[in-house]
Amino acid sequence: MVHISTAHEVLAVVFQVRRLGTPKPQLSVLLWQRAQEPQRGAWSLPGGSLRHDEDMTSSVRRQLAEKVDLREIAHLEQLAVFSDPDRVPATRTIASTFLGLVPSPATPELPPDTRWHPVSALPPMAFDHGPMVTHAHARLVAKLSYTNIGFALAPKEFVLSTLRDIYSAALDYQVDATNLQRVLQRRGVITRTGTTAQSGRSGGRPAAVFRFADSQLRVTDEFAALRPPS
Repeated sequence: MVHISTAHEVLAVVFQVRRLGTPKPQLSVLLWQRAQEPQRGAWSLPGGSLRHDEDMTSSVRRQLAEKVDLREIAHLEQLAVFSDPDRVPATRTIASTFLGLVPSPATPELPPDTRWHPVSALPPMAFDHGPMVTHAHARLVAKLSYTNIGFALAPKEFVLSTLRDIYSAALDYQVDATNLQRVLQRRGVITRTGTTAQSGRSGGRPAAVFRFADSQLRVTDEFAALRPPS
């Protein structure tokens, strides 16, 4: 197909660790269901056309607020450009994707056509939005190894079992809490608050409460790589 014009859209891959009715936390992505053709009924990433008077970051923030009423984003970064000439029908459209992270305690109110879906069980996706989710997840996994990006998925204060569940969900394998604590404390990523959590019904020693040392992204070990247990 010969294209005589080109449009530009911005799309957000927004992740949050959620339980979604199961005891095991799951990394989930925010999707909305298309109500019109093409691909009516398929699930899409939130976003839309880039205006002539805005930059891409402003555009994706505006569209998340306007279209899915999402404002509680702890981290947002540009990911990649998808430019296959036939990625969508009609006008050629280049897509710039963004990674957005929402902390676990947040419970944003969503429109009826918008839902969180487990990354491990995506519904039928529109166009090339499925590969976009896969690419964003790979970027998140990599950054969990060499940055402090976990701050954008975690509560402001937490016990180690909570942080372990968040990392396990995002990395898609079980993480040992003791090893995680040792690695993150050695890199100066997390620190104790000096308080303890209330004991559960079974009693036992109260768990120490931690927080992330920073709430802005920084590289902690550029050569590090978290790997599943052998």
